[in-house]
Amino acid sequence: MTVPVVDVSAALIQDEAGRYLVTRRRRGSHLEGLWEFPGGKREAGESAEAALRRELSEELSATFAVGALVDTVRWEYPERVVVIAFYRCRLEAGTIAPRESQTMAWVAPERLTELEFPPADRELIARLEAGR
Repeated sequence: MTVPVVDVSAALIQDEAGRYLVTRRRRGSHLEGLWEFPGGKREAGESAEAALRRELSEELSATFAVGALVDTVRWEYPERVVVIAFYRCRLEAGTIAPRESQTMAWVAPERLTELEFPPADRELIARLEAGR
C-alpha cells in the first residue's frame, strides 16, 4: 500500500526581538493541539512560495514576502509522508491576526523546545535554537 505524500510550505516569521510566530493546530486536524510554523498544503500546480503566500493570507489575514528556503524536511507518519519546505518570511502589509480561531504565539528560539511540535518540525527547531 502506498501512502500519500503531502507537500507543505511553512513560514519562519520573526519579530524585531527575534521571536518566531507559531500557531496551534485546530481540533479535528491531523496532529491537533500541537504547535507549528504557519503555512499549509500546496495545491496542484502551485509553487511552494505561492502556496505559502496564499496560506499565510488565509490563516493570518496579512500579506507576507516569502524569502529564502531554510530547510526541507521529509517525515513519514503511518498514514502519510509529509515534505515541509521552511521559508524565511516577513510581514509585507496588514496586521497579523489569526483568522481560523487558532492560538498564536511569538516564541524566542531557545524556548521553542518547551512547546509540543510535530516530529517533522523538531530537527529544524533544534537548529533554530542553536542559532543556525
